[in-house]
Amino acid sequence: MTNIDTFMALDMRTGTIQSASPLPEAHVPAWVLDIDFGPEIGTLRTSARITDHYDATDLIDRQVIAVINLGERQIGSIISQCLVLGIPDADGKVVLIQPDRRTADGLRLS
Repeated sequence: MTNIDTFMALDMRTGTIQSASPLPEAHVPAWVLDIDFGPEIGTLRTSARITDHYDATDLIDRQVIAVINLGERQIGSIISQCLVLGIPDADGKVVLIQPDRRTADGLRLS
């Protein structure tokens, strides 16, 4: 169990995917995503194991929610700077969490 202060310490923001390309050395297929979080935060890079439900072209301009304050982590050949949020479907394949209406990039989940 957690408390509200711990939850609120996670900085979850809206962002728009600007580019998606394969991460060829990944053990599990993944996309490298460049996500625009608005002028205050800028563009951050991450990898996401979402190739089962999403083609690279389908991801461009898609708005997502990501945690941006977990620090950087080496993932294959890239430095991941954020964590895109998703939920596994009945087969364990990741489905992205996203706003149901377009919002400004960089807005904090509250």
